[in-house]
Amino acid sequence: MPAQPLSKADRMRGALWEMFIGDALAMPVHWYYNIAALWQDFDQIRDYQAPKSHHPNSIMPLANTAKAGRGTQEGDIVGNVILKGKKQFWGLPNGHYHQGMQAGDNTLNLLCARVFMRSLIATGHHDPADFLREYIRFMTEPDRHNDTYAESYHRDFFANYAQGVAPENCAGKEGHDTASIGGLVSLPLVMMATLREADLAASNQAALTQQRLTHRSSVLEKHTLELSQLLFHIFHDTAPETEQLACAAANRLGFPAAKVLARVRANQSPDRDIIGGMLSPACYVDQSFPAVLYLAARYHDDFEKALIANTNVGGDNCHRGAVLGAILGASLGVDAIPQRWIHGLTAYAELNNEIEQFIARFA
Repeated sequence: MPAQPLSKADRMRGALWEMFIGDALAMPVHWYYNIAALWQDFDQIRDYQAPKSHHPNSIMPLANTAKAGRGTQEGDIVGNVILKGKKQFWGLPNGHYHQGMQAGDNTLNLLCARVFMRSLIATGHHDPADFLREYIRFMTEPDRHNDTYAESYHRDFFANYAQGVAPENCAGKEGHDTASIGGLVSLPLVMMATLREADLAASNQAALTQQRLTHRSSVLEKHTLELSQLLFHIFHDTAPETEQLACAAANRLGFPAAKVLARVRANQSPDRDIIGGMLSPACYVDQSFPAVLYLAARYHDDFEKALIANTNVGGDNCHRGAVLGAILGASLGVDAIPQRWIHGLTAYAELNNEIEQFIARFA
């Protein structure tokens, strides 16, 4: 007998758990670009590990502590407005971006996704003002999280906030790294919160509204709309063909995923030939989102292989892993996830409660 179609609740659970799993699995080797160093430090990562204090490719000492991008560390947005008590980690030579975090921990962007999820649960709908209020509280109150790094968009937002700019106008202007995969990690939540309307236009608009609170980027928005369309079809099609959907999205973005995948399978090529060869493993969304789509297509029927592959090609694997997890989690459902990965998350109990509340609200 054919398998029963997955319910929306099953797909939601899969997407939500796998977002956090994809991030936590990659956390110890986040932004490793030297794959030999990755293997030397960790061998192949298959389960949660804590980061080393030394990071072979860290450029944290070059990051601007007053605003987005690179620059001096004389500014005090980091240390005084956000990441209070953690500025000293930014100047360490080869210091890890997630200094002192533990195996199974989530990085800051996924913790902010939880802030957004709690806002959606509390209000029962997408309320940008409520999210901004809770985001500001979470980021500015001391000891709310244990991460030590904040992406450029956080620093730009709070540089504007510290100048008295209204929260709804604090998103920074587009810079060289605004259009990064980190700008997509929270958006599956708002896409899922609009599923009851069965309206792609509504999903698109909600995603763009949420994104513009923290990111202003036309390049990023093009990729957001592709993610929205992909997830919409996975949730609403009776039997979604994730490989074909992912390849079609990649093709519209200019990456011939189906042709590449055919060559990879014929030659049994390693994933680093694609991510690190044809595509940059860095954060820039024009490279990182096609990389996600390639992995979603190649491993469309296997969570575990997909996330292990994503982790071990390095680069911005945390944020790629979260978006990849949302796609494959929605496609395969919660029962396809290894239980050791669910229960191994540091915040398992709290996340389980939040995920079930979210599903009760929006499934």
